[in-house]
Amino acid sequence: MNSQRAVVITGAVGGIGALLVERFLANGDTVLATDTGDEALERLRGQVDKHSKLLTQAADVSSHADTRALAEFARDKAGSVEVLINCAGFFPILPFEEISVQDWQRVIDINLTGSFLMTRAMLPLMKERGWGRIVNFGSGSVFDGTRNQTHYVAAKAGIVGFTRSLAREVGGYGITVNVVTPGLTVTKAVRDNFPPSVLEAQRNSRALQRDERPEDLVGPVFFLASPDAGFITGQTLNVDGGKFMP
Repeated sequence: MNSQRAVVITGAVGGIGALLVERFLANGDTVLATDTGDEALERLRGQVDKHSKLLTQAADVSSHADTRALAEFARDKAGSVEVLINCAGFFPILPFEEISVQDWQRVIDINLTGSFLMTRAMLPLMKERGWGRIVNFGSGSVFDGTRNQTHYVAAKAGIVGFTRSLAREVGGYGITVNVVTPGLTVTKAVRDNFPPSVLEAQRNSRALQRDERPEDLVGPVFFLASPDAGFITGQTLNVDGGKFMP
């Protein structure tokens, strides 16, 4: 496994993102972890080996200026970017008739436009290396159209289309682009916002009848970012314990 990569991970202090940071650091990669708050990123730094190659910088992925600054930081500190993991997400629960234009725009900005802006900023650094892996986070909600999350489901459906089209445009540079669609994953945010009955219904609907944990997503993402996945691009890898089998 190539251990000389620079890996950018958005949403890096979340339940899934923090585990991805740990996995890539354990591989010997340089990891540029970004999230919205300096304090949370500082806590992340305290949780990893002080000798690991972790870089942190706060950024709002929906901000053009912030994503450009992040790319400049990556160039200055790492010289290149080989892997981009677009993990940042925002999934409020709101009935369609209560969604304001502002609600809609914020969810689209973080979940869809954020991946566009991050990719646009990091792509030149990947092209210079002639090798790259982009892994976008979608959602299993696109398969059943989860109610009360119309804005979120629309954004994540957009991620699938974005991934497929982008894969065709950047393949010539040696860059692959894929999307992972998790099921409802029991992070702290999910525990705080979803009642136990919803989690039970999710368990009962799966072939593997247990909660989906953040750890379940680390291996699939790491694989798609590896040389072993060099001939896989434009694909959707559904990781939900067998709820949906598209």
